[in-house]
Amino acid sequence: MRLPDGDGPHPVVVFVHGGCWLADFDLTMAANLSGELAKAGIASWTIEYRRIGNEGGAWPGTMHDMSAAVEHLREIEKPYKLDLSRVVLMGHSAGGHLVLWYAAKSNLKKTSEFYSGSTLDIKGVVPLAAISNINTYRHEYDTQDCNTAVPGLLGGEPEALPERVSQINPTQLLPLKVPVRMVHGSADVLVPLRQSTAFMLEARKTGDDVTLAVVDNAGHFDVIAPFSVAWRMVLRETKALLGVQ
Repeated sequence: MRLPDGDGPHPVVVFVHGGCWLADFDLTMAANLSGELAKAGIASWTIEYRRIGNEGGAWPGTMHDMSAAVEHLREIEKPYKLDLSRVVLMGHSAGGHLVLWYAAKSNLKKTSEFYSGSTLDIKGVVPLAAISNINTYRHEYDTQDCNTAVPGLLGGEPEALPERVSQINPTQLLPLKVPVRMVHGSADVLVPLRQSTAFMLEARKTGDDVTLAVVDNAGHFDVIAPFSVAWRMVLRETKALLGVQ
């Protein structure tokens, strides 16, 4: 948890790091971003979760951890002087998948092991270079490590596990019914821009309020780099959702 100056109550960004859902990557990549949010008057709750390679990670632990981490805000609201009426979820890459999934959780069937009636209310979602459709992403770049991580997350190939896919694939859980402000670099070679473009189009068909800011010549990590042009777009969209001047 990083807090801004002042007495609060503070608006909150829950940030979920990426890294192909793999244990090789952790929340340290979010340190600079979280510091910039604090400078902007926003508290950041940067969460960790079990990943592929961690005991209990991938299916179903990764999703259970995502839910538990977001909803833990209720437990720390008072000591950290947080304003839980102003919460935005922000995620990068595989973390973008997880924040979109959490926003869609209320659409799960009650028979799903991930269904919960206690989902935290949020003001919106800011997916950064997000993997928004794990079905299509699996086959977009067969040489990329993230693609081969999709079966690791699911416990098998998507085609063999349609029921699992249907429970965690954001595109199949629309509408989200909260604003979505996507940011993606045009030069991203790890998660192609069409992941965000296709999601935006599908979500709009269901009535969702989704926009996509495309950053010319930006790569996969520019969207989480505070010195970049992309970050200015990210911060602008986040502050607007939270009502921060």
